[in-house]
Amino acid sequence: MDNTSDILPELTRRFGEAEVSDQPTRDGLPTFWVPKESVTDVLRFLKEEIPKPFRTLYDLTAIDERLREKRPAQPPAAYTLVYHLLSHDRNADLRIKTALTEKDLNAPSVCPLWPAANWYECEVWDMFGIRFTDHPHLRRILMPPTWKGHPLRKDHPARATELGPFLFPEEKEETEERALQFRPEDWGMRKKGAQRDLMILNLGPQHPGTHGPMRIVLELDGEVICDAVPDIGYHHRGAEKMGERQSWHTFIPYTDRIDYLSGVMNNFPYVMAVETLGGIEVPPRAQMIRIMMAELFRIISHLVWFGTFVLDVGAISPVFYTFNDRERALRVVEAICGGRMHPEWFRIGGVAQDLPRGWENLFRDFVAYLPKRLNEYEKMIMGNSLFKGRTKGVGAVSLSEAIAWGMTGPNLRACGFAWDYRKVRPYSGYDQIQFDIPTAVDGDCYSRAAVRVEEMRQSLRIIEQCVEKMPDGPYMSSHPLAAPPRRKEMLEDIETLINHFLGMSWGPVIPAGEAACGIEAPKGNVSYYLISDGNTCSYRTRIRTPSFAHIQMVPLLSKGHMIADLVAILGSIDFVLADVDR
Repeated sequence: MDNTSDILPELTRRFGEAEVSDQPTRDGLPTFWVPKESVTDVLRFLKEEIPKPFRTLYDLTAIDERLREKRPAQPPAAYTLVYHLLSHDRNADLRIKTALTEKDLNAPSVCPLWPAANWYECEVWDMFGIRFTDHPHLRRILMPPTWKGHPLRKDHPARATELGPFLFPEEKEETEERALQFRPEDWGMRKKGAQRDLMILNLGPQHPGTHGPMRIVLELDGEVICDAVPDIGYHHRGAEKMGERQSWHTFIPYTDRIDYLSGVMNNFPYVMAVETLGGIEVPPRAQMIRIMMAELFRIISHLVWFGTFVLDVGAISPVFYTFNDRERALRVVEAICGGRMHPEWFRIGGVAQDLPRGWENLFRDFVAYLPKRLNEYEKMIMGNSLFKGRTKGVGAVSLSEAIAWGMTGPNLRACGFAWDYRKVRPYSGYDQIQFDIPTAVDGDCYSRAAVRVEEMRQSLRIIEQCVEKMPDGPYMSSHPLAAPPRRKEMLEDIETLINHFLGMSWGPVIPAGEAACGIEAPKGNVSYYLISDGNTCSYRTRIRTPSFAHIQMVPLLSKGHMIADLVAILGSIDFVLADVDR
């Protein structure tokens, strides 16, 4: 059903035909170009005035267009700003673009429209050097404050061999330390009076409660949090830059390292986006295998979250139990894929190999084993009065706030909103599977936990149906961009042999175009936005992760709570720093 057919007529009626032009894309997502001078008005119209508005800024990124050759139906631009909007009422996405010149790399900030724009605009400034006027605090967010250049520009080096040897003399160390010193006045923190002031406390960047290298600077009145400033970027590894230098196939292992607890779930949206660009149809058996493995990794991720979250609030034993169950699940993964945490097993067009003999019993045994354990955990943890005391009413967020900040996944469903990509936008055959969408009502730490516990049960239910419904047939598409030529043909025809050699060494040449694909990952919605210039690698790889949006909400979630509550809030969010920093 087309829920956006009225958008272009509405925009042209309001702003004029000269102000709005549409662009066809491989993913079919409505994409409109508007001038920089009008972009704020257009976005405000889409968010506040149009029927069934686009209330969520799902993503905001940029493209360095200077080396791109194939840009049909697009206005001239040195850089392009891309706003990805989401309307839950319409169950629809919208892409708004605006062109920028090298001489005028400025755009108006949309922070007054969406609070979530704050970090996204900082990231665009950090990576591309595009400034946003009237931004509350434009700064480096992923790179160190002293970094020179903007890494996602095409003229910025991508490899260590393009740089000189790394040196860290004492004077440079002192410079870096000074740059990292927190200055409260930069963040709008002011003295409360001559006789009274608030305390500044540094939490992290190495702290068990931050689940990795992240710093949170707290402004405290006693032990009550008045403000919090998350400082991220310590885990940044340039994943998007890597995606623009690797071939379409060789980037797949890199995706596993984004949310490193979710395994093949990271491969899923990436290969789907490439398949959309290439017009590759995935066989039914491969689709069902993907669902089965993805749901197994959802359980694996949730088991890690459950044990560590309970550990954060003071209970030690459960983490050993949940990790033991995770080990059982990883043994199944190892038997199927050969790898464990990072199996990098999905392929463009299908999966790496067919299921081995006896795979059904592996899954049936696990599906039979885990429900009893989940019942024990629910009685031991969710019904525990101390656990309830540490989590109920803590870190609560309303549904309207969650939507405005771009919250997705279990955290959004904890606010009472049954929004799940697998249901509202079924992909890879999820429409053939019966399952429920768990929700809660309070939007607090306890609700976020309750949703994830029930999600594990639903994932077991999905896996059980995959085992029973697994179709016969190939596990890989026969499309030439996905599969090499048959050996017999390769040995009889020189052109086929050349194509095989090029496909296996350089990788496939994906047709020019752009496509974004998202999935329901364990921590929320993950999307890959890929642009091909008709080459063997991606021209632009954009990775939209849920953890980046969720960690930006920490000041909102923690204000007015105690320091100990912050640790519970962080645990309830279920984030991974590699997912935040990429």
